[in-house]
Amino acid sequence: MKNKSLSLIVLATLTLLSATASAQATAPAARPEHTLSGNLSLNSDYRFRGISQSWLLPAVQGGFDYAHSSGAYAGVWASNVSGNSYNNGAGLETDVYGGFKFNAGQVAGQDLTLDLGALAYIYPGARLNSAPGVASDKKYDNLDLYLGLGYGAFSAKLSVAATDYFGLNSNTAAYAYFSSLAASGSSKGSAYLDLNYNFDLGQGITLGTHLGYLKVRNYGDLSYTDAKISIAKEISGLNWTAAVVGANAKKEFYQVGNAAGQAAKRVGGTGLVLSVAKTF
Repeated sequence: MKNKSLSLIVLATLTLLSATASAQATAPAARPEHTLSGNLSLNSDYRFRGISQSWLLPAVQGGFDYAHSSGAYAGVWASNVSGNSYNNGAGLETDVYGGFKFNAGQVAGQDLTLDLGALAYIYPGARLNSAPGVASDKKYDNLDLYLGLGYGAFSAKLSVAATDYFGLNSNTAAYAYFSSLAASGSSKGSAYLDLNYNFDLGQGITLGTHLGYLKVRNYGDLSYTDAKISIAKEISGLNWTAAVVGANAKKEFYQVGNAAGQAAKRVGGTGLVLSVAKTF
């Protein structure tokens, strides 16, 4: 009788251990507490909100991102920019950002995510000109506060400038050259609405669509709408993208000449942008 009881105990223990192991094997992997990732890309042009930042020339870009399992994140990203657009500087843009992303529940069976954060655009050494060829002490640096929303293949983000919009105010002569700018004052509070929807076409191909609208506070002539449509596919561990990008920004305000003020290019015109990227 004693041996029979012992056998039953051993059998029950083995059954419990087997069930526990099976449950652990089928349970989803726990999200890492800390995640660090990086990215590097080569682009035929650097378009920001539809406007070329590299004078329609190639740009090398890359950055690092940190994420915590709580939803907090931070990162840094950099790209070369044109000294024709950002005078007197190192030809570099460095972005530093951080925020908190969290699940706000489900709507019609889909997760709804919210993203709150801040992003600083920094242009080392760059200063606006107080007169043609004469540097001022006014920086191009800009700080945005943003609210993002994600729902399935759709995402939206509203960014609001907490500073003068990339140095724009009534004292920055680089913008005052255009006498038709009737408004003046601070551009703090300028806002950009960013809408995106991605379509899975199968075979690892993604069709991306984007529509954006920039509202420049006190400078309505500088406001515009931009759009992009792209095709992306991963090949040999690299992400390849081709995109058609353009904006209806007024040509007289969105054209940039060289250091001599000649050979002006329309930096908001429609163009094809090619890129290859690697994440790690």
